[in-house]
Amino acid sequence: MEDSLQIAGRAYRSRLLVGTGKYKDLDETRRAIEASGAEIVTVAVRRTNIGQNRGEPNLLDVIPPTKYTILPNTAGCYTAEDAVRTCRLARELLDGHDLVKLEVLGDPKTLYPDIPATLEAARILVSEGFKVMVYTSDDPIACKRLEEIGCVAVMPLAAPIGSGLGIQNKYNILTIVENAKVPILVDAGVGTASDAAIAMELGCDGVLMNTAIAEAKDPVLMASAMRKAVEAGREAFRAGRMPRRRYASASSPLEGLPF
Repeated sequence: MEDSLQIAGRAYRSRLLVGTGKYKDLDETRRAIEASGAEIVTVAVRRTNIGQNRGEPNLLDVIPPTKYTILPNTAGCYTAEDAVRTCRLARELLDGHDLVKLEVLGDPKTLYPDIPATLEAARILVSEGFKVMVYTSDDPIACKRLEEIGCVAVMPLAAPIGSGLGIQNKYNILTIVENAKVPILVDAGVGTASDAAIAMELGCDGVLMNTAIAEAKDPVLMASAMRKAVEAGREAFRAGRMPRRRYASASSPLEGLPF
């Protein structure tokens, strides 16, 4: 696959990753994810039934692991210990699945990551053989440290989770991308399609989102818009934008004309 997203040794056509929370029902979840074209779908293990609650609707019935790469995440964890325990549970429920999304939150108001706890949990999980995709702040130093620990992808926030504010610090994201040797995916803060396109134009390898799709008036249509935005942003990045100029530059120069 030309220009595929490479995560933990596997290639993906789609550079859009999506979550499963906040939809009105499982059918809407299914339809939105299909419209997004996403191949990696993240699931909050502590909030979603993926088999641990027998007799209740199972999310995996509408996003089967045979069709999608399930990315269990540690949303709702506020300590390294809880995050590690949640990943271990996910591995057990998913028959040894070792690709996880790590997030350790600092407080319930901002949902900003607790970086020391995130680093601690990442070290433990990597040592136990997990392939860790990690949610973090848009701090270039923190991102580099997580890469050095062995995380397979680093996922800085664009803005607070669920805020829809878009990328608030383009220069930090650009610095993170320029210094990284692993995939960088913007995670959290995207509100609309243009936000996703900007992230990709900065050189990010992908975008992960949930609320921007699930809380849209038409989630399925927004999922389709996000799919196109990520694809367009990636193509624009690869094409290389024109230089910015302070003054006009005629599209049809006059030089060399006979009159």
